[in-house]
Amino acid sequence: MKQEERELRQAICEQARWMNDSGLNQGTSGNISARFEDRMLITPSATPYAEMQPEMITAMPLEGDYGAWEGPLKPSTEWRFHLDILRARPDTGAVVHTHSTYATTLAITGREIPACHYMMAAFGGMTIRCAPYATFGTKELSENAIQALEGRTGCLLANHGMIATGANLAKAMWLAVELETIAKQYYLSLLIGGPNLLNEDQIAETAKSFGSYGVQDDYKRIQSDADQAARVE
Repeated sequence: MKQEERELRQAICEQARWMNDSGLNQGTSGNISARFEDRMLITPSATPYAEMQPEMITAMPLEGDYGAWEGPLKPSTEWRFHLDILRARPDTGAVVHTHSTYATTLAITGREIPACHYMMAAFGGMTIRCAPYATFGTKELSENAIQALEGRTGCLLANHGMIATGANLAKAMWLAVELETIAKQYYLSLLIGGPNLLNEDQIAETAKSFGSYGVQDDYKRIQSDADQAARVE
């Protein structure tokens, strides 16, 4: 095993443990994947994160035999949307899925998150969409998630949880934290009369102001995708 791959496997284990320790996830309900060369590395199914070791991370080919895997343990039951996202978006390097409390609370109601905070710019648009419900682990759920993520770096999954994506594992986890934070702020604002929403110009200005903040590459990609879609339409 290459040293780089071992280090990435170790990082996945560490981030999975941090995800639970921080309260961003509970038990083994969430999952993490990352791109390594022509494969996807993903947390195994129903494995306590405290016990997870690098060699237990499952590897799946990004092309070829769909659903094939290597390793001592089966891949996460949500491997389909992880794999489909990485296949559909070559510039995405990692996917984080959690059942974080506030994002999941909004997802249970089927709500999308509107532009209630300037950090929405990090997700590529005026809303964080909520994908329609589908049974966990199914192709239908994967298709719903792909659609909700069009032009975005994150989405909610109805009655389920959330997904965040990034160019690498660190960015994907950072956006997962941001998504949960915005979800909490939006939820709390609803309790005191509802948010004062920002407009498109304000979100666009925020995106320009990110500069070297660390999210500008993702935003430029998203804007490029949106511009291309608009030209097609």
